[in-house]
Amino acid sequence: MSRIRNGIYIGIPMLLMTAIVIIVFIPFDRNSSQDQIVQISTVELGKVVRSFSGEGIVEPQSEVLILSPASSIIKEILEEVGSHVNEGEPIIILDPSPVQSQIENIQDQLEMKQNSLRKNKLNARSTKVDLDYNVQVKKLRIASLKSELEDQEQLLEVGGISPARFEKTKQELELAEKDLIMLKEKNSINLQQLEADEEGLRLQIEMQEKELAVKEEALSKMIIRAPSAGIILSIRGKVGEKVDNDRLLIEMSDLTNFKIQGKVDDDYSEQLKTGIRVYVGLDNEQLTGVVGTVNPVIRDRKIEFDVNLRESNHYKLRPNLNVSLDIVREERDSVLRINNGPAIGRGNEHKVFVLQNGNAEEREIKTGMRTEEYVEVIEGLAEGERIVLSDISSVEDLEELELEE
Repeated sequence: MSRIRNGIYIGIPMLLMTAIVIIVFIPFDRNSSQDQIVQISTVELGKVVRSFSGEGIVEPQSEVLILSPASSIIKEILEEVGSHVNEGEPIIILDPSPVQSQIENIQDQLEMKQNSLRKNKLNARSTKVDLDYNVQVKKLRIASLKSELEDQEQLLEVGGISPARFEKTKQELELAEKDLIMLKEKNSINLQQLEADEEGLRLQIEMQEKELAVKEEALSKMIIRAPSAGIILSIRGKVGEKVDNDRLLIEMSDLTNFKIQGKVDDDYSEQLKTGIRVYVGLDNEQLTGVVGTVNPVIRDRKIEFDVNLRESNHYKLRPNLNVSLDIVREERDSVLRINNGPAIGRGNEHKVFVLQNGNAEEREIKTGMRTEEYVEVIEGLAEGERIVLSDISSVEDLEELELEE
């Protein structure tokens, strides 16, 4: 009996403790389910992009090569290799004396040619006056012979002149007319020669004027300035060194336009092609570009490639800046999309809960392309509608939970 009493004394407290646990903790579990948050997504128009990730670094899009504008001597070097220069900032000063001498020589030659042209014009005018005078003399001679021939014809009829005299005057008229024709042809040739001489002088003057303009432009460039903002990569020459025309003097990077030097795992070697789109993550912005040259050599299991940016002069771009890359496999623009979530399972047909006027409606939808972030909606939803992303089995379960977008 004592054992029975002891069992009773021990069992009753144990039963009471079990009841307390059931009463206290089971309601707590129910309340905790009510505290769960249900995520929702709003249907919107946008892009759905399937891509793979890469990394990149910002580099100048091109290098600038600065040549000597003329044969000269380096007088002064104002900047050092590695210096950052702004547009228009002087880098090298060349001695202007050789170019100034060439300009003076061309100016002297040009003045002589212009003087020859003036003389040629005066000579042409004088020659034309002489030629016109000779023509007029010939015409007067012909008119006189014609008048004389008419008089002799009347005298011949009455026997006042011999036929031989009449024939002689007639032959003189014919010769005079032929002389006039030949004189006009010669005059035309002489005038054409004069015009050709004048045109030749004009061409010579024009060529020397162009040469003079080139030399004057070269003289204005004897202070070599940076054509754009950049970093000096090399300077070819020393103070006092003679440099020829068009010799390479300065190499510098162009900091007005940039490209991306990208890297991606070699697992994507078959998918990385020239011309495919790339999205570049730059702080909180996204720039668009395309894959340019792809390096065929794989280094450390990485493929290197260039990305040519649509907005290559974006104000946030600067050399050696690290950026993230999304290389596009497939992209659909201006489609209906929702955020990806547990409610969107496998396949392309799904049942989701659509929230309208405080109520939840179960609806079947069809989806298309899917990424980790977004799912394309093909059928069943309209822009602006809100759906439940969490995995909810019934409307009753949904009513007990807190919604969060």
